[in-house]
Amino acid sequence: MSRAHSVELRRILDSRGNATVEADVLTEDGGFGRAAAPAGASTGAYEAVELPPGEAIAAARRLAVPRLEGTVHAGDQRAVDATLRGADGTDDLSEIGANAVVAISMAVAKAAADTIGVPLYQHLGGALRGPSSDSFPVPLGNVVGGGEHARDATDIQEFLAVPVGAPNVVEAAFANARVHGRVGDLFDDHGITAGKGDEGAWAPQTDDATAFEIVDEAIETVADDLGFEIRMGLDVAATELVDDDGVYRYTDVERTPDEQVDYVASLVDEYDLAYVEDPLDEEAFGDFAALTDRVGSRTEICGDDLFVTNVERLQRGIDDGAGNSILIKPNQIGTLTDAVDAINLAVANGFTPVISHRSGETEDTTIAHLAVATDAPFVKTGAVGGERTAKLNELIRIADDAV
Repeated sequence: MSRAHSVELRRILDSRGNATVEADVLTEDGGFGRAAAPAGASTGAYEAVELPPGEAIAAARRLAVPRLEGTVHAGDQRAVDATLRGADGTDDLSEIGANAVVAISMAVAKAAADTIGVPLYQHLGGALRGPSSDSFPVPLGNVVGGGEHARDATDIQEFLAVPVGAPNVVEAAFANARVHGRVGDLFDDHGITAGKGDEGAWAPQTDDATAFEIVDEAIETVADDLGFEIRMGLDVAATELVDDDGVYRYTDVERTPDEQVDYVASLVDEYDLAYVEDPLDEEAFGDFAALTDRVGSRTEICGDDLFVTNVERLQRGIDDGAGNSILIKPNQIGTLTDAVDAINLAVANGFTPVISHRSGETEDTTIAHLAVATDAPFVKTGAVGGERTAKLNELIRIADDAV
């Protein structure tokens, strides 16, 4: 195996115009990898700590780079990530910063794949999980957004198109883009002003009820045109709605935890939702369990802020029956190894892993390869926008290469 020869770090722009960390890794045999850390706007309290990029880069250069260069075999991802965690010395990566750590972790994986001349998904499958299959994830396309991603828009953070009946990932990606376009047309038809949010979704000056009607109509129209099933999904981002008294405060209504469970269950019934992310507060394991018991046989109840890609929190969810799905964000936990360990624990216990982008993204395509490498049923990428289509186009390329 080839050792990591050099690790370089720099600040670059993310999709919101903020600074983030990019890493370049070169192996002794000439393999090269480049990766960049994303950043979230709606973040869980238990996520690994992100430092200001300049501070993270300085800390990584001081603490991590000397331990990696010339000593660690790039092809041994678990050893690489253990070295990064050892260099940091904290549970939450607060000494170096998860943004620097995840950039290095992903860049080393790319360099290792380049060294042996295989695609990243093949390397990740072999190095971390076992042989990957030829299955491809269904992309979840964000078509209407509000919450922390777009002020003065909907209370619910994301309305998603879920092309569960698409015959392949190519048709699924184009279906989501088509739903996005149709939603925009319908907002125009209704005289509703809609800009764009952080993830390229429409950010309409309207309420949740109207957004439901328009997204439902757009999905039905596109599904009829294309001849395969498309369903709706949500990211409620409920932690952003709850106050200190545990009340969920929407623009025009307040709901107790029990009423929030009833409300989300009613949405699953009315709109045949395929996916509901963070429908309740990040501490509400019991309420997640109650909702899962009611509708979990019909939809994915996904924990993002609830689990933060953390195996300890996921194990609590498994024990409590809280949810049946987990969102996987490598920067949320800090390394590819930690992300894959969460995936493995989820799958072993009947939870569906959903690989996800962040609201502040770059052109990095690692999550597309991670989704394929781990046979994840779903991947959250957005529907339009260069940093979003970068992931979708990479999935299309992987699918084309696999033929």
